[in-house]
Amino acid sequence: MNYLIVFVGGGIGAALRHGINVGCARLCGTAFPYGTLTVNVVGSTVMGLLAGYFAFRGEATQVWRLFLTTGILGGFTTFSSFSLDAALLWERHEPVLAASYVIGSVIVSILGLFAGLYLVRQIT
Repeated sequence: MNYLIVFVGGGIGAALRHGINVGCARLCGTAFPYGTLTVNVVGSTVMGLLAGYFAFRGEATQVWRLFLTTGILGGFTTFSSFSLDAALLWERHEPVLAASYVIGSVIVSILGLFAGLYLVRQIT
């Protein structure tokens, strides 16, 4: 059942992301990734609101937590999960791990993208 909850939430989040990307492209053009920036900032802000609410109020069931965070926000942007993980490391007084996670995630992810592009170019 949990997988179904995440699946439905993920679909909603992905549709919201697409809508924001299309709207930003129409409003601001495509010279800069305004849609992605908007999605990442909004998603991270909402993740902070939800994580804070769950941590300090604790009134949401596991199903709601999965639906809202892993589902909707996961489909909307995984950057919100990345941001939460970095913040949790920081709040656990692990600044070196937090910085390593942030720098490593960004650099290794970009290198992975370039590696994928390179491999496809070599194959095709």
